[in-house]
Amino acid sequence: MALTHDTIEGSLRAKFSEAIQGVSEYLGEFTVEVPPEAINEVCRFLRDDPDFAFDQLIDVCGVDYLAYKDYPAEAPRFAAVYHLLSLSHNHRLRLKAFVGEERPVVPSVVDVWASANWFEREAFDMFGIIFEGHPDLRRILSDYGFAGHAFRKDFPLEGHVEMRYDPDRGRVVYQPVTITERNLVPRTHWQEADEDG
Repeated sequence: MALTHDTIEGSLRAKFSEAIQGVSEYLGEFTVEVPPEAINEVCRFLRDDPDFAFDQLIDVCGVDYLAYKDYPAEAPRFAAVYHLLSLSHNHRLRLKAFVGEERPVVPSVVDVWASANWFEREAFDMFGIIFEGHPDLRRILSDYGFAGHAFRKDFPLEGHVEMRYDPDRGRVVYQPVTITERNLVPRTHWQEADEDG
């Protein structure tokens, strides 16, 4: 089956009706918008149906739409985005599930594709999206005591503390920022001659 707007929308709407919120195309790649509560069932169908056969999950990532172009302020702030690949049909498909800032929860798809494990952990760590049912949802890139989610658009870029590993305590510690002024301008032979007198 050729992957077209009509075949995607027709097949998915026939199976899931209102759960398919939209299908869009950009540069020959399709994105299907699905409510979070339907993501696991839709993923399982896309994997198992022979017409789709999306046997690989390439990536799961988070997106923060805070202050994004003309994005409505009342719309859900975050999206969990799933990138699928069918090796047998050589098709790619993107699924997108929007979640609000107050309750950014999406069901885990680790039981559909085991590769979702670390992808979901990264999206949780960086964006704070919670993947319900994940077998081990904990931080993967930042320290366990790290406060906040670094890829959120409102995460501060400057701070007053720095972190380092303390070998005596055997853990990461936070301390006030220490800045040592350095001169990074290379010295030339004529500067040295002027200083020597």
